[in-house]
Amino acid sequence: MTLLLAGDIGGTKTILQAVESTEKGLNPIFEAKYLSQDFADLVPIAQQFLATAAKEVGQELHPEKACFAIAGPVADDRCTLTNLSWVLDGRRLEKELGIAKVSLINDFAAIGYGVFGLKPEDIHSLQDVQADKTAPIAIIGAGTGLGEGFVIPQGTGYRVFASEGGHADFAPRNELEFKLLKYFHEVRKLQRVSVERVVSGMGIAAIYEFLKSLGEIPESSEIEEEIAKEDADIGAIVSRGATEKGDRLCKETLDLFIDAYGAEAGNLALKLLPYGGLYIAGGIAAKILPVLREGKFMTAFKTKGRVSPVLNNVPIHVILNPQVGLLGAGIHANQL
Repeated sequence: MTLLLAGDIGGTKTILQAVESTEKGLNPIFEAKYLSQDFADLVPIAQQFLATAAKEVGQELHPEKACFAIAGPVADDRCTLTNLSWVLDGRRLEKELGIAKVSLINDFAAIGYGVFGLKPEDIHSLQDVQADKTAPIAIIGAGTGLGEGFVIPQGTGYRVFASEGGHADFAPRNELEFKLLKYFHEVRKLQRVSVERVVSGMGIAAIYEFLKSLGEIPESSEIEEEIAKEDADIGAIVSRGATEKGDRLCKETLDLFIDAYGAEAGNLALKLLPYGGLYIAGGIAAKILPVLREGKFMTAFKTKGRVSPVLNNVPIHVILNPQVGLLGAGIHANQL
């Protein structure tokens, strides 16, 4: 048996998990969540975690390998976190934590590993066709931002790659989306608009404000009051307004968001031809699954002119397991 330490490191929270690796697979034995900003570095969090875990399981824990998935660019096992004053280095972490091998990977690379540990109940298929195990796998996920990545089969294994595809240019496809692009330029004063500005939680908020500015659909007083609250999560409020309350402005916002999301997923699929599967991750898709199932996402995904038929054989799965990144970190740690 090998003891592993897996982590999902974000600007807001850090989740750590102790995992046993056995011949039967990976078995999580203890997990804890911490507020990242309460600590000056990852090391004291990991030390506190291991001390707490030892008390809970009744024995000292000495991980042999560790992998930390980080919401930020990682190069040569080093990362400077965007929203924290942390500078992480794999070699320093090995020394200070007494772990033989530590790997730092991008959070979307972790999802790439995690898809290989998903169970049937962890996914919902929007296009359930036979996967080609020799073909690439694509990953896209809207949350705070828009992440994209891919997996390439290699012999009996595979290689996982993160990307910055979410920062590619937003490409409007109809009159309303051209007006949205103009809104970003003229009202929000952006010289360049990435697809992440539209397909993300902040994108939902921007679309809502854009549609409200057109004056064609009135804003309900209830939604207006919720949005006006301090630290309001506008994306979440609008999503709930559309799915739970049937609010018209919220529903139109979500429809435009889903159109753009499906179109970008289709763009990624055209570039990779991921007949091994396209997995939709992130914090939004699972929460709006009933709306995704209505068909607008798939219509936008497949509306690619004369090459549309090539997308009919791409398996498309929504990831329902919110800890797929943590799962992937454990899988990658086990492979070190």
